[in-house]
Amino acid sequence: MRVTDVRGASVARLLPWTGTGGKPCYVVGDGTGYVSRKADEVEEIQLDMAYELLGHADGLLTEPGVTAPELHFLASRLSECLEQVQRIAESRGSRLEAVLPQPEPEPERASVSEPPPPPQSNSDTSP
Repeated sequence: MRVTDVRGASVARLLPWTGTGGKPCYVVGDGTGYVSRKADEVEEIQLDMAYELLGHADGLLTEPGVTAPELHFLASRLSECLEQVQRIAESRGSRLEAVLPQPEPEPERASVSEPPPPPQSNSDTSP
């Protein structure tokens, strides 16, 4: 799939991993190259892991006697998965915005102004 903006230019894709220091990584291309295919595979793995973790969380939270360390570990993994899913959503949303036509701005309407006040009579003159 080629991802372009409305002018037909290639759009940078946010990748599902980060670089040194947590900086975002991007790839620019037509969406069919090696890096794009690897990004698709990583996104699929991340989403599958998130679904599995949600199932695990559902089971763990219904068990009596769950320890604080178990809950802490679960919360940490859920937080990691949420960050990954949020990154995937951001990446896909950006690519979707690039290919959808943007709405035309509405033309400005002429504002209706109040009529000018009537001329004032000169009351300083006497008959």
